[in-house]
Amino acid sequence: MLQRDSIPITVTDMIMPEREGGYLKGHETRELILRTALSILIEEGYRAMSMRRVAAVCGMKFGNLTYHYRSRENLVRELTDAVIRAYEAEFEAIVHMPGVPPEERLGRICTLVLDDIRSKKTTRFFPELWSLANHDPFVLERVQELYVRARAPLNDIIAEMRPDLGAQEREIIALFISASMEGMTVFAGHEKPFEPRMPEIERIAVHSFCTLVRTITTDQIKGLAPSVPDSPASA
Repeated sequence: MLQRDSIPITVTDMIMPEREGGYLKGHETRELILRTALSILIEEGYRAMSMRRVAAVCGMKFGNLTYHYRSRENLVRELTDAVIRAYEAEFEAIVHMPGVPPEERLGRICTLVLDDIRSKKTTRFFPELWSLANHDPFVLERVQELYVRARAPLNDIIAEMRPDLGAQEREIIALFISASMEGMTVFAGHEKPFEPRMPEIERIAVHSFCTLVRTITTDQIKGLAPSVPDSPASA
């Protein structure tokens, strides 16, 4: 279970797809390739993650690599899938925790994400994808799909907390929460200036997000009502 202390809580780097047909060696080879590609991307960036470089670091011939992944696009597709599966497994465990109120589960998911941002893997992996998404339509599509899947657990919990809100309203709240957390990467991620203060940021974020979900109205989302209540002085 999750622990709250000074040590960041991080998500397993990947969950590999199920092997097909009982061919263990082929599965192990694909796992080696994906873990090598992830390591190169984290340590050196996407530009260094060429197919030939991955093959060389794996100690295999280029042709053997292309037997498993015909192009870098195929490799990136399965790499992003393997990474997001790890998050989905963690989120699923929290969303379905028996007897835990939805507000607490929302806080646990937010804590998990913000703690994970402090890891080297997350701080370097996701910004690489964000940068590439600005110029590469294929990567943009993969990033959008990845975050749709990552927001699904937030949507589920928001629906529990606020069944009175419409689907689009819950979706935009989940998007806001996800984007707010991801934005912390450049400020409080691994070796970033505010990384030591991430525990404080987490407490503020969890309080703010839970309060937001609990109190925001449809009219406020649509701009038909004030977002901030009048202060006592102005009453």
